[in-house]
Amino acid sequence: METLRNKKGFICDMDGVIYHGNKLLSGAREFVDWLYSENKNFLFLTNSSERTPRELQQKLESMGLNGDESHFYTSAQATVEFIRDQCRFGSAYVIGGTGLIMALHDAGITMNDVDPDYVIIGEGNSYNYESILKAVRLVLKGAKLIGTNSDLTGPTENGIVPSCRAMISPIEMSTGKSAYFIGKPNPLMMRTGLRILGVHSEEAAMIGDRMDTDIVAGIESGLDTVLVLSGVTTQENMTLFPYGPRLILNGVGDIVAK
Repeated sequence: METLRNKKGFICDMDGVIYHGNKLLSGAREFVDWLYSENKNFLFLTNSSERTPRELQQKLESMGLNGDESHFYTSAQATVEFIRDQCRFGSAYVIGGTGLIMALHDAGITMNDVDPDYVIIGEGNSYNYESILKAVRLVLKGAKLIGTNSDLTGPTENGIVPSCRAMISPIEMSTGKSAYFIGKPNPLMMRTGLRILGVHSEEAAMIGDRMDTDIVAGIESGLDTVLVLSGVTTQENMTLFPYGPRLILNGVGDIVAK
């Protein structure tokens, strides 16, 4: 545990690590307080694209956790960076939440439901049968299919719900085209996280609740890995994966527990 505590940088997932829905998880407050008191470089790196960093900051504030907006990096922001690198003045048809739409708008990527360069799928309430049909038609016309993350499900206070990969699957199956997923475990997002932190991978740890995104992302990026059992992955289904984290904890509060 001391090896972990001595790390300079911490990349933390949010859903299932800090909170479930609108419920703060046990030990999260103590963990965040410890990050500040020890002057650690830390980043909340979330595969969710639904909210903006400002909205995530406000969400934590509503739970009694203070944090600067600069401590948040979302798959929506990572998607924008990818699109700008690929097609600087591109356009997109988007099925997703405010965080994704605002990030694209702020980057000058225009909304287009006729002949877009990309069809981009994220979490949000705009997902319905009509929007799926539109996305299928546009992909068949040549638009590239992008998913903000590859999560099949996500944790909430009411249990597990479908996430981006589950939502994009009907479009892939209908068109025969595979989506490119931006969020964890894509190394693009992890490299950006380390760059924001200003630390080398050997000096950082990845803390998450998912073996299939958080832990594999940490392993492939050379970070120390910590699985918390407060979210999606359980002790039982860990055996489904041919790799494992260095540490397994009940929650982030265990990191600072005396």
